[in-house]
Amino acid sequence: MDLMQNVIKRLGKTNYTLDHSLTKKDKWIILFEKGICIIRGINYRLWLKKCKGFLFVGQGCKLRFLHNISVGKTIIIGDHVEINGLCLKGISIGNNVSIHRNTIIDCTGVLSNIGEGLWIGNNVGIAQNCFIQVRGFVKIGSNSMFGPGSSLFSENHCHDFTDVPMIRQPTIRKGIVVEEDVWVGAKAMILDGVTIGKGSIIAAGCIVLHDIPPYSIVAGVPGKIIGCRT
Repeated sequence: MDLMQNVIKRLGKTNYTLDHSLTKKDKWIILFEKGICIIRGINYRLWLKKCKGFLFVGQGCKLRFLHNISVGKTIIIGDHVEINGLCLKGISIGNNVSIHRNTIIDCTGVLSNIGEGLWIGNNVGIAQNCFIQVRGFVKIGSNSMFGPGSSLFSENHCHDFTDVPMIRQPTIRKGIVVEEDVWVGAKAMILDGVTIGKGSIIAAGCIVLHDIPPYSIVAGVPGKIIGCRT
């Protein structure tokens, strides 16, 4: 077993196999870059509420209210990721979670009404340019995948009164649940109050307004069930 494969195994990814076309030079470049990310992570982990293993942090990241954030083993945070951890119940992230470049996790928008909290399970991949708005509580189950540009919005604005500006009307926070083994496609959007059932697929560009049963395939605007995996 070569050095890089051995490192990956020690990080807890026992079923992960490198592409055989990677050259030795490719592997050394990757190891060097990851080493720099670990050094950055050492500084951040000193301020986290809890950190159980290696933390990789890319360049240009903005991680705030770290004392509210707990992370598991082998967490990869890509370049220019922003995480605002100011919320009532904090942020909990499991093992082997990747949050890629330019993603934003925003727990609080206004200090007059801070967000509830965020829970992310194990083996979750969040691709580039995703946006997770944490106002109501957001739960993301293990082994789920989020394509580039996908977004979650766990708050809605009341608009019942035409004589009061909508910005001054109350907000509704039902929260969002994404169960285990869900695939959310690129630029899909999940709105407040929605539960995505286990094993479901949300097609690219879909907007989900209602609960989705387990193992459903959903597409369109608004999202409709077009198939079932069982």
